[in-house]
Amino acid sequence: MIILDRDGVINEDSDAYIKSVDEWHPYPTAFQAIARLGAAGWTVAVATNQSGVGRGYYSGETLTAIHETMLEKARLAGGEITRVLHCPHRPEAGCDCRKPKPGMLLQLQRDLAIPSLEGSWMVGDSLRDIQAGIAAGCRTALVETGKGQRYVDQVRSAFPSTWICHDLDDFVTRITRDQAG
Repeated sequence: MIILDRDGVINEDSDAYIKSVDEWHPYPTAFQAIARLGAAGWTVAVATNQSGVGRGYYSGETLTAIHETMLEKARLAGGEITRVLHCPHRPEAGCDCRKPKPGMLLQLQRDLAIPSLEGSWMVGDSLRDIQAGIAAGCRTALVETGKGQRYVDQVRSAFPSTWICHDLDDFVTRITRDQAG
């Protein structure tokens, strides 16, 4: 399984939060990359922190509309996102689902009846994505899109086995080349 963070990996991120479908802008190659993962035999899921819900910046209904748009765009590109999980809580809530805790990743494991996440990947644009992936037993990749550039040195130092990739498309190229190798 490949678990993707959403903002900064599939779509542009915003420090002001993405509060509507109109503010949600996917990267040009994201859905073709997701389709390539499916064609290579990978199951794709999304695990995303969405504290904007808990902060009252947008509703759960708006978040559902954004995710439905994302799922449809993936389908139109020939790909599939099997499951989307989100954490709506504010950081101070202390929940188990908010990354860097591995709760959402472990929930995906249970939902999809996967015995272990050992062969799975967590792909994100922040240190907390990588920390969640490591805590869940995944291999990890940091993309330099979104906020990823800010974390390259820190991730390289703390987690040297984490792949550093330009973007999701670069990650897919590397993993499919690795698979074929």
